[in-house]
Amino acid sequence: MGAGLLGTGHYVPEKVLTNQDMEKIVDTNDEWIRTRTGIEERRIASDDVDTSDMAFFAAQNALEQANMTAEDIDMILVATVTPDTPFPSVSCMLQDRLGAKKVAAMDISAACSGFMYGVATAKQFIETNAYKNILVVGVEKLSKITDWSDRNTCVLFGDGAGAAVVGPVSQGRGILSFELGSDGSGGKELYQDKHDHLQMNGREVFKFAVRQMPESSVNVIEQLGYNKEDVDYLIPHQANIRIMEAARERLGISQDKMADSIKKYGNNSSASIPIALSEAVRDDKIKDDDLVVMVGFGGGLTWGAVALRWGK
Repeated sequence: MGAGLLGTGHYVPEKVLTNQDMEKIVDTNDEWIRTRTGIEERRIASDDVDTSDMAFFAAQNALEQANMTAEDIDMILVATVTPDTPFPSVSCMLQDRLGAKKVAAMDISAACSGFMYGVATAKQFIETNAYKNILVVGVEKLSKITDWSDRNTCVLFGDGAGAAVVGPVSQGRGILSFELGSDGSGGKELYQDKHDHLQMNGREVFKFAVRQMPESSVNVIEQLGYNKEDVDYLIPHQANIRIMEAARERLGISQDKMADSIKKYGNNSSASIPIALSEAVRDDKIKDDDLVVMVGFGGGLTWGAVALRWGK
């Protein structure tokens, strides 16, 4: 038995912040944002909805899709860089609210790569028979660390959560390979400053991402002895449409085989891949036995990619 995804779910706040709304906040315009990022709007959580709330809503959806309850979960992993508080962790808050009794719970801080780190970690626990069913959540309330006066960053980010139940699947299906990595020397290019605001050197992060995302996508395929032509669906971190296109073109797949939720939600950091995944599953864009690649990069600098054969 391998480890695969048994159910997925997501949650995004109701409030929509369009590019036209952004024009009223900072010196920018809709055309500039769309052509350079691919973003048309993003979702912003209200003051009374925090990170753990969004994680709970997404987790409920994933459990329902997996036909499970909280009692079936042995461990909870939450990828986030915007927790409600440094401690207790979001995973502990989620454990209590779900009613998952006495399960292991921890948060993972790998920024936009966090969901990849969570899925790869869950795979190890399941395949060594330490745990059976692990809930992995990627969730961010980036609006609370966004500098709304910085036009270079505030147009990029949004709030939301995505979740997956990782558990045993039949031979040949599930998570087949992964790659995780970091380069701490690049941490100065994407970080949270002493005022708790997100700061980014867009040019340097872009150069890193357009190199690393395509490279990691190919690496996880080649680990399996497959060719890029074998990929059926690509779910890249929804950071910037030009970075996403670089990964797609490197794999040589058509646009309809790449998840593109950035236009609706912007960059959701660790939540972007699981949200895009959940939507693709909901919309029947991923079929049983499809070879799916998920790939992301983030602050740290970190990166991660996973290749999986879809199905139970």
